[in-house]
Amino acid sequence: MDRWKSIGLFSRAQWAQALLEIIRPLKSSYSPGKAYLTGGKSGVSYGSRTAGMEGFARILWGLGPLWSQAISSLPENLQEEAKEWQVIYLEGIKHGTDPAHEEYWGVLEDYDQKMVEMAALAAALSLAPKILWDPLSGKEQQAFYRWLWQINEREINNNNWRYFRILANMAFRLLNLPWSDKHVKEDFQVLEACYLGGGWYCDGNPGQIDYYIPFAIHFYGLIYSHFMGSLDPGQSEQLKKRSAEFFDDYCYWFGKNGTEVPFGRSLAYRFAHGAFFSAAALAGIRKECMGIQKYLAAANLSSWLARPIFDRSGFLSVGYGYPNLFMSEVYNSYGSPYWSLKIFLVLAMPKEHIFWKTGFQRPNYAGLKYFPQPHMVITHDRESHVQMFPTGRYTKREFGCCREKYGKFVYSNQFGFSISRGDTLESGAFDNALAISYKGLNRYTMRSKTISYRASSERLTEKYEILPGVIVRTTIIPGESWHFRIHDITAEFAVDVADGGYSIEIQNGSGEKIAPDLEEKEPGGIFARFPWGFTGAVSLTGAKGNWIQTFPNTNLLFPLAGMPVLTQALEPGRHILISGFVACRKGNEARFLEELEGLKETCRQWQNEKKG
Repeated sequence: MDRWKSIGLFSRAQWAQALLEIIRPLKSSYSPGKAYLTGGKSGVSYGSRTAGMEGFARILWGLGPLWSQAISSLPENLQEEAKEWQVIYLEGIKHGTDPAHEEYWGVLEDYDQKMVEMAALAAALSLAPKILWDPLSGKEQQAFYRWLWQINEREINNNNWRYFRILANMAFRLLNLPWSDKHVKEDFQVLEACYLGGGWYCDGNPGQIDYYIPFAIHFYGLIYSHFMGSLDPGQSEQLKKRSAEFFDDYCYWFGKNGTEVPFGRSLAYRFAHGAFFSAAALAGIRKECMGIQKYLAAANLSSWLARPIFDRSGFLSVGYGYPNLFMSEVYNSYGSPYWSLKIFLVLAMPKEHIFWKTGFQRPNYAGLKYFPQPHMVITHDRESHVQMFPTGRYTKREFGCCREKYGKFVYSNQFGFSISRGDTLESGAFDNALAISYKGLNRYTMRSKTISYRASSERLTEKYEILPGVIVRTTIIPGESWHFRIHDITAEFAVDVADGGYSIEIQNGSGEKIAPDLEEKEPGGIFARFPWGFTGAVSLTGAKGNWIQTFPNTNLLFPLAGMPVLTQALEPGRHILISGFVACRKGNEARFLEELEGLKETCRQWQNEKKG
């Protein structure tokens, strides 16, 4: 994938070539009847057989758009490869939907994982019926239809899953097959209850705001509006209007170099994060921003293809910045990461489309912006460092490392965040989090749920019970490459407190571990400098600065990392802790220290107000 390290994804042929290079290593990993993608041995909550069907279906997020346009416009070698994939997928669909075949995908249950994969099948059917429907015999078409129809007969989750049924019924309608108007109306009512205003949704549960809003709810809605503009004009226009509102806000989740902020669950889907921009271009929203849409989609995909995200067999690995099962969800199988192929929806636009003739345009960002619906602040500095300061986050179920994925004080596109492999400071890797242990136990924990919160452009405040008998009210004052934390802690017991800073990689590009240049700060704190950047923490209230190397494979971007930590022992009672944290790839250290001096008086005033 080295050719894509710089942004070369300008033409439709280049995107097609990138897609085929990504999926080419998979050809030998299909089952004899081609209905399952095999090759992985790691466990997943829904079992390996369904995982094989999942892998088969998810490749269609790329192939469906590819086949939607005449392949004769592609270079001859890509035409031949596209035809080879057609043979594989027609055979797989025939066998997977045939109850008499040993590779039959089976009868659906309520809340079945295969419902998720029906979305890929339905979207591909809608995009490329001449490839995936017309060549089938009447009997085969009926078998395919009957298998997909099962989604109308089962219970389904009250979140983005509702779109799986909407898309299946959309495909039926486009193919002039019986469809369920009742279920489509019901599903849109459920999704309407998730709408927050300003283009923002929650994903079923109040406070559940993450990448499922752009790469699921909006993405599917834009596909629906693209196909159903004339058949369901009212719903389609509403969906496009909301996505247009969402567009400007979501751009802030990306740096000018195309890298996004890692945050929330399902990060193994990687460049699916840029798929919203592909869908926006296809649906024709914010046409005046088409250059930005094209740039962010291309830059995001290029940034991912420059990372070591493929395993030795060429499979897209489970992980984020590198293969890493520790950060995975219970629903991540070896085929799951191919949800990433959603970004290839751009291929559904013919080569004559204005999108392919439009030049790249980098977005312009304010240095700091507050977003009321997701109640978060996002900052951008001059070096494409993007920081997200969320508050009031919530996830109803534990899918894997959810505290770390939603409960950090800040998330960074350049420094990532870490997940825990234990409860010591080294194994817990509590970067950008407050971790507390009962005194002397060395068993730390970070917050999991919020009692209450407030948010504005100046500060974000959350109240939470981090341990039984230990209540914390944390106020975050955000900046472009730095931020300050004020912890108001009331403890019924003596506790040990650790306030973690930003992790940073501690090995160079050759894999050589490098010791940091450490500088202690008074009255308490520490700075760690490397050739590629620095990270630091400063206490205004007497904490001690420490440098720790965290366990390997805890940071999502770097296999080996370290971090500054401020530690302090507290007796029972009420305590106010004030500290500042910074991480930069270059520059800004002097500005941070200047801001630190200027903030001391503000913090003293804040303390006096609280005491009063």
